[in-house]
Amino acid sequence: MTEAAPAESATREPWRDRGSPVAERVADLLARMTPEEKAGQLAGFWAMPAEPGEPVAPMEDDSHESAPSLDEVLGRGLGQLTRVFGTAPVPAAEGAARLRELQRRVAAGNRFGIPAIAHEECLNGFMTWGATVFPSPPAWGATFDPGLVAEMASAIGASMRAAGVHQGLAPVLDVVRDARWGRTEECIGEDPYLVGVLGTAYVGAMERAGIVTTLKHFAGYSASRAGRNMAPTPIGPREFADVIAEPFVMALREGGARSVMHSYTDVDGMPAAADERLLTGLLRDELGFTGTVVADYFGISFLETRHRVAGSRGEAGALALRAGVDVELPTVRCYGEPLLELVRSGAVSEELLDRAAGRVLAMKAELGLLDGAPGGAPGGGDGAALDFDPPGHRALARRLAEESVVLLSNDGVLPLRSGDGVVVAGPLAEDPFAMMGCYTFPSHVGRQHPGLPLGVEIPAVADALRAELPGVRVAGSEDVLVADDADIEAAAAAARDAEVCVLVLGDRAGLFGRGTSGEGCDTETLALPGRQAELARAVLDTGTPTVVVMLTGRPYAIEGIADRAAAVVQAFFPGEEGGPAVAGVLAGRVDPSGRMPISVPRRASGPPTTYLRSPMDGGHDWSTVDPVPLYPFGHGLTWTTFEYEALDAGGRAATDGAVTVSAVVRNTGDRAGTEVAQLYLSDPVASVVRPARWLAGWARVRLEPGEAARIDFEVHADRTSFTGPGLRRVVEPGVVEVAVGRSSADLPLHGSFTLDGPVREPGPDRVLTVPVEVTPL
Repeated sequence: MTEAAPAESATREPWRDRGSPVAERVADLLARMTPEEKAGQLAGFWAMPAEPGEPVAPMEDDSHESAPSLDEVLGRGLGQLTRVFGTAPVPAAEGAARLRELQRRVAAGNRFGIPAIAHEECLNGFMTWGATVFPSPPAWGATFDPGLVAEMASAIGASMRAAGVHQGLAPVLDVVRDARWGRTEECIGEDPYLVGVLGTAYVGAMERAGIVTTLKHFAGYSASRAGRNMAPTPIGPREFADVIAEPFVMALREGGARSVMHSYTDVDGMPAAADERLLTGLLRDELGFTGTVVADYFGISFLETRHRVAGSRGEAGALALRAGVDVELPTVRCYGEPLLELVRSGAVSEELLDRAAGRVLAMKAELGLLDGAPGGAPGGGDGAALDFDPPGHRALARRLAEESVVLLSNDGVLPLRSGDGVVVAGPLAEDPFAMMGCYTFPSHVGRQHPGLPLGVEIPAVADALRAELPGVRVAGSEDVLVADDADIEAAAAAARDAEVCVLVLGDRAGLFGRGTSGEGCDTETLALPGRQAELARAVLDTGTPTVVVMLTGRPYAIEGIADRAAAVVQAFFPGEEGGPAVAGVLAGRVDPSGRMPISVPRRASGPPTTYLRSPMDGGHDWSTVDPVPLYPFGHGLTWTTFEYEALDAGGRAATDGAVTVSAVVRNTGDRAGTEVAQLYLSDPVASVVRPARWLAGWARVRLEPGEAARIDFEVHADRTSFTGPGLRRVVEPGVVEVAVGRSSADLPLHGSFTLDGPVREPGPDRVLTVPVEVTPL
């Protein structure tokens, strides 16, 4: 009789019919739910890991008030389970068992038997103990390789899906505006098109793997005043639309992202979590988004405790619900009883509960969580067979890391011929944490557990270089900030006795001041952390040719170091295979093909440097401050040389048409190499101030010595559009200048095309990308 009940119930209850349209199932289910049960679907629960069957302790919220226990929330149902794998060290099999047990309790605790959506962080890989640590987002940006980023996302998604996880809190689509911001290490780069293309590649692959992606952070977070975390964002609507929002538009329309996370910041006094124009007007009405909006952790509470636009938990919940936030994360505080009291009193319409709960239930229907499944690990069995760092993932991490290494300068010392006479020094030479950003498990969680193994093998640069070139000596330092005079003198002494010194500098990521990069680790200047600049000068003063290797989460001002170094190599937290990748470049095994996704500033005390600026924002004779970077966006060298020729700028097109811009790239050196040919556009006369140039497309081209290829960029007029004087997007007729070359500042080919016709307002189907075709000659 018990086994027959579900079939009988399915006959009575249309929401159980998996063959019915999702909208019909959700409407029927909502009609059966009480307000308390609807609110339950909007709640997250952050459980401290416990052995299956043991009591589950909730994580306290940011206010340090006691959070409700699991037993207290189960009867109403539950929207999300927060980071079952990513909160404390847990082996794969044990994590899968814990998640299954929690899901069993969630489903058994509510009268509809509906499990929760389980989410995890996944920016640098599945953020759990023992999972592959992939390179950080600026490293993705340095590859200029969306196909490889998609392969990485597919691998991450496969691991998460096998573990029973449904939703990933990534990618970060914030465009870097001030690299002093600690979370620069989570961002792909400073150009919205680069961020959009690579972020969309990540989203599409992850969604195809069955994981709901969550776009972060919508919107304006990275443009905060003075690069301070959670500071106000002082930008206007034009910069917001043309720079900040563009990657989100692409990832929603072309990537198919099913979730969005609001930003912590306020733009012009309006906190994102309470901004109905942003979360409903722009996101849903204009962009057509139909998925769920989830709160950044404690973001709804912050409306009361930090932004102070609400006087109570209930008021904060009401503001967020009206604005369009569907799920409170990481645990319920405002969307529980405080919000329900306002619903019961009539101060908040139950229709708003229906709207948000309906979106959550629709997602659960898509994920199969309304079909009687416990929400456990599909294909994971008992979890014993789960391997979150298989050889294929490590190989993929190696490929991505190798493509991300940027050779900034080289006087011929690289590649190193042998290990004889080579010494490796510097505070990060032997530090595996130099490979990992803040949102990796060893940095984010593991460092809170002294003695815990990293969970994956992470060779440091020194070990990897010794493996590449036997005979290399190591004279490192264990202090990332080089706080001791003895460390500086030891490094200088080692350099004096060497023929070449490899000096490894940079960051160690952490949270809220426990690192030199990461969330809450902002900086007042872009000077190297601690005494590393002093260390570098001491080593350079020895006269020994020195290769400076930067392992960082942001670019640092290294004027006075770079011009004295024999070579400079940049790697942005390159992941578990980053050490071998960097060593492979130093030894010549790897052809360096990375390009800078963020400009490198010249002076630490200078203004924030980004190439995407207007002519008046660049250097000019009415100001003594020149923001020209030391190394520009898009810059990177390799072992060979390339020449550009035969530009065809495309002629003329209508304001709703397209032109083909083509150029030939030729390898003029004696080694094979990969060039990243970049197309930039400029608008010499426009109705509003436009950037001096903006990236419109690129192509990675590998050529043997003497080989050439023609690159064709299909540029639609929509790619010249911008937010006009009336704050509506327009395409204007007139001349559009074209430049093709090696970086945003090294563009040997120049031309123009002309757009004819009336001013045009592109619609929601406007063309967002520039297709590229490469033809060998």
